[in-house]
Amino acid sequence: MRSEATTLADYLDELPKDRRPQIEAVRDVILANLPHGIEETMNWGMISYEIPLSRYPDTYNGQPLLFAALASQKNHMAVYLHSIYADPATREHFEAAYRATGKRMDVGASCVRFRRLEDLPLEVVADAISAVDVETYIARYEKARSKGR
Repeated sequence: MRSEATTLADYLDELPKDRRPQIEAVRDVILANLPHGIEETMNWGMISYEIPLSRYPDTYNGQPLLFAALASQKNHMAVYLHSIYADPATREHFEAAYRATGKRMDVGASCVRFRRLEDLPLEVVADAISAVDVETYIARYEKARSKGR
């Protein structure tokens, strides 16, 4: 369910009443743990956390480098953690910490899906967001891109 909202306020206003407080709670955790140099924007139809083009313009698609995102989808909500999925060891650490909480883990290629806030271990999300700084993320991105060339 892609939003056409162009501002964060519009995005939050269009959320179903039961989802807005849940999205806001996850957003608060992300913002409290976001590494310096990453900006919160609306992009890709969701709340995005990006490295601006002024800092890193050499992206494959000319868009800011996506670090993380938060979205309300049709049947679930999702946190997209590109920052941890770019490195197998970081992803394994995240998944082990998630499993240790005993909460049901529903992950995809770069997303963590949840239906209720209680299903998402916020402390694990906080650790994942703060685990990778901008320089490390850019280095991982460049390494992955060089393999694809």
